[in-house]
Amino acid sequence: MLALGVLAMAKPASAQMYDPRYPVCMHVYGSLIGERMDCIFTSWGQCQFAAQGLPATCLVNPFYAPGSTRPRGFER
Repeated sequence: MLALGVLAMAKPASAQMYDPRYPVCMHVYGSLIGERMDCIFTSWGQCQFAAQGLPATCLVNPFYAPGSTRPRGFER
């Protein structure tokens, strides 16, 4: 029973994902909704609109690679 209680209180591990296809990321933080990095935005305004009311900050994606639409492993 004690082990189940400890497992229920543990935070799930979350990997931060920087998708190189999108130039803007939103860093969401907080214990209620979990901490994560969402790199799914094509513009700064789009990210700011999505971040309204959340404990979040919009950031420039440091791994953004314009034109990287082809999945890795398919290079010729």
